[in-house]
Amino acid sequence: MKDTYRHQGKRQQLVRTVKKKGIIDEKVLAAIGKIPRHLFMDSSFEDHAYQDKAFPIAADQTISQPYTVAFQSELLGIKKGDKVLEVGTGSGYQTAVLCELGAKVYSIERQRELYKKTKTFLSKLGYRPKYLSFGDGYKGIPEYAPYEKIIVTAGAPEVPKDLLSQLKVGGRMVIPVGSDVQTMTLFVRKSNKEFDKKEFGAFRFVPLLEDKN
Repeated sequence: MKDTYRHQGKRQQLVRTVKKKGIIDEKVLAAIGKIPRHLFMDSSFEDHAYQDKAFPIAADQTISQPYTVAFQSELLGIKKGDKVLEVGTGSGYQTAVLCELGAKVYSIERQRELYKKTKTFLSKLGYRPKYLSFGDGYKGIPEYAPYEKIIVTAGAPEVPKDLLSQLKVGGRMVIPVGSDVQTMTLFVRKSNKEFDKKEFGAFRFVPLLEDKN
């Protein structure tokens, strides 16, 4: 669990890279600059940890590209104390970013080995989400709803209705929608029945699978 000056220097380079690509939220940039991303990855990829790229992790999943993590986090517009549902805990890197931003994080992961590994690992690093669960992300975590913010970290062929229903009025949900290439989509809940929708370009994610536990 070493975080050396070399790692810290590479992180600052990474911050400059995502900034150049258009990320302006200072809190998000500070989180990217603080979190030791190399610890979230297989040691064989450690040298590449601070490149702005996605890399494989356990259970055929990936750790998202730092720019994508920053972009989704910025779109969410997190305020300290916001209750956030994260669909797809994965390596826990995005979870750590949300914790750094002061969110109360409720996260769900459908891959059991990843869920167990990440749960142990996050607490070792000192990140304590409110609730980590193993289950079907399509269904969200209704028992703790509503949420001020919802982030989905896997590509969804269509928008899960259960997730929209768990969003608070005034809340924001960021989700990549599509099969092969996804369109980053922001939903803002205007009322019980009404949602505003905005689209923000193409991204690539591993698929969000339904009922595949």
